[in-house]
Amino acid sequence: MTEPLRIGNASGFYGDRFDAVREMLTDGPLDVLTGDYLAELTMLILGRSRLKDPGRGYATTFLRQLEEGLGLAHQHGVKIVTNAGGLNPAGLADAVRELAAKVGVPVSVAHVEGDSLPVPDGFLTANAYLGGAGIAACLRSGADIVVTGRVTDAALVTGPAAAHFGWGPEDHDVLAGAVVAGHVLECGTQATGGNYSFFRGHDIRRPGFPLAEIHADGSSVITKHDGTGGVVDLGTVTAQLLYETGGARYAGPDVTARLDTVRLSPDGPDRVRISGVRGEAPPPTLKAGLTRLGGWRSEVVFVLTGLDIEAKAQLVRDQIADAFARAGRRPEEVRWELVRTDRADAATEETASALLRLVVRDQDPEAVGRALSGAAIELALGSYPGFHVTAPPGKGAPYGVFEARYVPAEDVTHLAVLPDGRREVQAPPARTQVLSDAEQPMLPEPLPAGPTRSAALGLVAGARSGDKGGDANVGVWVRSEAAWRWLAHELTVERLRELLPETAGLTVVRHVLPNLRALNFTVHGLLGEGVAAQHRFDPQAKAVGEWLRSRRLEIPVALLSPQDSADAPEVHA
Repeated sequence: MTEPLRIGNASGFYGDRFDAVREMLTDGPLDVLTGDYLAELTMLILGRSRLKDPGRGYATTFLRQLEEGLGLAHQHGVKIVTNAGGLNPAGLADAVRELAAKVGVPVSVAHVEGDSLPVPDGFLTANAYLGGAGIAACLRSGADIVVTGRVTDAALVTGPAAAHFGWGPEDHDVLAGAVVAGHVLECGTQATGGNYSFFRGHDIRRPGFPLAEIHADGSSVITKHDGTGGVVDLGTVTAQLLYETGGARYAGPDVTARLDTVRLSPDGPDRVRISGVRGEAPPPTLKAGLTRLGGWRSEVVFVLTGLDIEAKAQLVRDQIADAFARAGRRPEEVRWELVRTDRADAATEETASALLRLVVRDQDPEAVGRALSGAAIELALGSYPGFHVTAPPGKGAPYGVFEARYVPAEDVTHLAVLPDGRREVQAPPARTQVLSDAEQPMLPEPLPAGPTRSAALGLVAGARSGDKGGDANVGVWVRSEAAWRWLAHELTVERLRELLPETAGLTVVRHVLPNLRALNFTVHGLLGEGVAAQHRFDPQAKAVGEWLRSRRLEIPVALLSPQDSADAPEVHA
């Protein structure tokens, strides 16, 4: 095959833009349309859904999207590959067949299973992250639609590419290229200008979803359908490459991709070429995600207005502590956060107000429900002046915990269930390589000494951050070689700790990616027990990168634009 394989994405999470399936099928040519519906939190949601109805456990939104998309895909000859099967891929595959019969569209449906693992006591779900081999087997057998459970996000691309080009499990370089393309596509419009640091330079009111033109040599071009919104450029692709990754070795069940070999280059308007990617044998283990209910949580936000904000906050803390003591029960975890959104001499009441957030957790729902609501509401007429809350506290809500473990690949039966019902086991990799840290690359020559100004890091650097279990990753990149020579030496782990005091006491690891002019930091433990536990007010660390960009440090004047220099404080020699 010499023609590139055009793979598009229509979903980055369960709840993404509903019309994206129709838009991707009608706005331009495609060969394969993928949809990523599974995140760590989603598995917990689907687990609770399955408890209520054993026949569910899959993303029902996908079925509703197919009511129109099925006919369009058949009309345009587009294959559909999705992990919307969640905890019940066989159930979703049957539901797709029923829908196809109902709307009169002849389709061949297959699914991939085997990711489900024995669930340990106390847990709700346990699933291994499978690779793309089962997807490839289904497509080779003639499937039009392939439904999977828990596979890696990139497997939605490596599977179709391997089937199309005839790649085998030892073709590590080309597979690694597909993994990198898949990682760019997996979060949908984050590759086309969504959640992008330099958003002001583009119209991203309704960004189009991305697609990749995959070539037989493993290279690809990231683009979008002509006429759709957003932008694809070196920055948007770099940002997504850094999202939820870590060091130079990006391990998966198909291959370990070397992110330090990735080369990006412009390929025309809204087109970025990815080339040079090298791959290594995958590790001998598969990542497995386990979810469980961690307990119960509740929160209340007190509004503090005008003068004496700190004293008002202390009064509420003391009164709540006294109420818990009188009740004879203090929740296991009590967290206070005072957010100083107030301004002096404010023109509106809202801008004169600060927010005091109380979050409690306990194994007993009563301790975070009635006990908290009673303690908070009873203060209404006997606390600080101007007492009110953003909403009355309700019953406690359950929260979840995600845990990552690793299991030997040979212990997991990766199974492709073909359209004719045959069940084809996918062999684990014949050759593996234990994952280890890559050698740290040499840093560039530092910039010569010169005048600096105190300015926000975001004037010269972009960032994107996200979550992996309880850890946060923060990727930072710059757009010029001069800025890279400065950033690589300036933004050390120690400097990051100074700029982000919340990281104090946590393990922070810095990874250097010179080809991308980027640094990627992993902050271990910042998110506690993960997104489902709602440990902090930004539980997925989505805005940690933008917080970092807002922090001030001494930046060489030569890197600042004339406007930036004019707005910044005085020059320091």
